Amino acid sequence: MGKVSIKVVVGGRTYPLTVTENEQEKVMKAADDINKAIEQLRQNYGVKDPQDLLAMTALQLVSKGQSSTPATKVETVTIPADYNSVELALDHLSKELDELN
Repeated sequence: MGKVSIKVVVGGRTYPLTVTENEQEKVMKAADDINKAIEQLRQNYGVKDPQDLLAMTALQLVSKGQSSTPATKVETVTIPADYNSVELALDHLSKELDELN
C-alpha cells in the first residue's frame, strides 16, 4: 500500500502525518475519539488548560488501552486499542506545548 499525507486535528491543533492508506481511516477515527475525550473532560471537570486536557486524555487512553479487549471505553467514547500513531502525535503535541511555556 502507498503512503498518504493527512492533516489530523488533535486538541484544536493541526498535525501533518504520513500514514499508509490502510492506517488513514484508523488514525482519523483515533483523532476524533481523542477530541471527543478532550471535550468530555473539559465539560465534566471544567479544565481549560490544553496541556492538562491532553495529559489527562493520554493517561486515560493508555491506562484503558492496557486491557486485553480490542476496544475500550473512556466514559462514552470508544477508543481503539491500537493507536501508536496517535501516541506519536500526542507526544509531538506535548513537546510543542512544553516549548510554549
